[in-house]
Amino acid sequence: MADEPLVLGIETSCDETGVGIVRGQTLLVDTVASSVDEHARFGGVVPEVASRAHLEAMVPTIERACRDAGVALRDLDAIAVTSGPGLAGSLLVGVAAAKALAVALDKPIYGVNHLASHVAVDIVEHGPLPEPTMALLVSGGHSSLLLVPDVTDDVRSMGSTMDDAAGEAFDKVARVLGLPFPGGPHIDRAAREGDPVAIDFPRALTTGRDMERHRFDFSFSGLKTAVARWVEQRHRAGEPVPVADVAASFQEAVVDVLTRKALLACKDNDVDHLLIGGGVAANSRLRTLAEQRCAKAGIILRVPRPALCTDNGAMVAALGAQMVAKGREPSALALPTDSSMPVELVQS
Repeated sequence: MADEPLVLGIETSCDETGVGIVRGQTLLVDTVASSVDEHARFGGVVPEVASRAHLEAMVPTIERACRDAGVALRDLDAIAVTSGPGLAGSLLVGVAAAKALAVALDKPIYGVNHLASHVAVDIVEHGPLPEPTMALLVSGGHSSLLLVPDVTDDVRSMGSTMDDAAGEAFDKVARVLGLPFPGGPHIDRAAREGDPVAIDFPRALTTGRDMERHRFDFSFSGLKTAVARWVEQRHRAGEPVPVADVAASFQEAVVDVLTRKALLACKDNDVDHLLIGGGVAANSRLRTLAEQRCAKAGIILRVPRPALCTDNGAMVAALGAQMVAKGREPSALALPTDSSMPVELVQS
């Protein structure tokens, strides 16, 4: 196998058809076909629509990625694909495509964990990961704190969301405020004109016994409900809703909890590197507050550029390349999909 393995990665866990190609630790291409516009009119991702979109986009996206990277499929050393967690139908499309490529090209296949891939993608941005690294992953489906001694086979869950994930809360609050789907970018923009301390929204699981029992866990359902009730009260009173102030105050409550618990996890585990990934990592206030708090605590912060935070094929290819480089055994051709794949299981 090559010293710098050439790996194609396929990501179809939700509504993005992502194909990336990585050589060693160098990203050659990151190609994405998004179906987000098809879901926007429903106010959320529709699994059947997502699966159909993946079927239609898969071959053209693979062809475009290879063309843009100047790579022929026969030159690949391996195929990597997200096998979980995610939407069952969407995962099946990606894994089936990866299996077909593996058989046709006689190449090894690696079925990898979506969450571990979000950690691995930073390798193509900022170089090798320190071992261990603390990772805060925040997206529409996940809010997780992970201790990562080795991204290819040793990922440990420190805490996770107990109800709504951070990105899910952004989407629901955006709907309450009359902002479009997906809610994250629109709340981020609206918040720039608002006052983050205008409204004192709750910070769940941050005091007393909750910190003893759920030290590194997250809960955003109560925050979402608090925002909805506050807005409803304004409507009942016939008063206008200050959208910018609500967005800013809600956003501040989310990023305050995320960064506070992430730094606490670093301190408790004597880890001096924090990586933030997932779609919500593109949030400007999260990045700013994390930078401020990490600098004060002496923690080195790593955050991929926004395009690599959302779901993409580059992250899958990056993890696959690391597995090949470290001599990890390929997955069986009969590898399954697992919509609820635990984060500790890096490879299926």
